[in-house]
Amino acid sequence: MKGRMYPSRRVHLSCAVVLSLALATALAAIQEPTPLTPATPAQDSTSKVDKPTKKKHSHANNFLIRGTVFNDKALSFPGVQLRIRAAGQKKYQRETYTNSRGEFAVRVPQGSDYEMLVHAKGFSDQTRTVDAKNGGNEETVVFRLEPTVGGKK
Repeated sequence: MKGRMYPSRRVHLSCAVVLSLALATALAAIQEPTPLTPATPAQDSTSKVDKPTKKKHSHANNFLIRGTVFNDKALSFPGVQLRIRAAGQKKYQRETYTNSRGEFAVRVPQGSDYEMLVHAKGFSDQTRTVDAKNGGNEETVVFRLEPTVGGKK
């Protein structure tokens, strides 16, 4: 009686098959993308003209300023503060810090000159002007900071 299956085993096998099919159907339904339905009722085309559309931000017209900051021993300098402002402005508009390798990267709008101030405790501040007006979309700058004269600042 090798080919015979006991009734209780047949029931268990049947239940396992049915549960497997139900689980597969549920998973397939979850993974199917739901059709997108508009959250608001349909509007006529004239109302769409009056409503301003939201612009997506693009980096196409931005200028990238990137570089590295080194200390007086020519080692990369992490944690240095960089402040950037448009030339002729009093307030700094952007601020960032160098990463663990002394590197930084900042995006600014094209069409202006920018003044960069590099500051680290115990070192002299350095200022550099970057021209973001004419051609190109990127400039690399390197700073080498010197210790302040007369001790720490």
